[in-house]
Amino acid sequence: MDTQKKPAEAFKVSGDWGMQTRLLKEKYPQLTDADLKFEMGKETDLLGRIEKRLNKNREEVINILKKGFPEKA
Repeated sequence: MDTQKKPAEAFKVSGDWGMQTRLLKEKYPQLTDADLKFEMGKETDLLGRIEKRLNKNREEVINILKKGFPEKA
C-alpha cells in the first residue's frame, strides 16, 4: 500500500508564491531561494527539496505549506 505519495500528488501550490517564500524564509532561515524555486507541475520536486533542508517528512512539509496558504471559502 503506497499511501505516502497521495498527499504529495494532491498538493498544488496556489496563491502568491513570492509572499509564501518570504514567510517561509522568515520562519525557516535555512531555506534558500534554490530550495523554494517553484515550477508549475513540479510540486513533488519542491516538496523534496524542502523536506531535505528541514529534515522533515512529506506530510510535515505539506502541513507547513498549507498553514501558510490562506483558505479559500
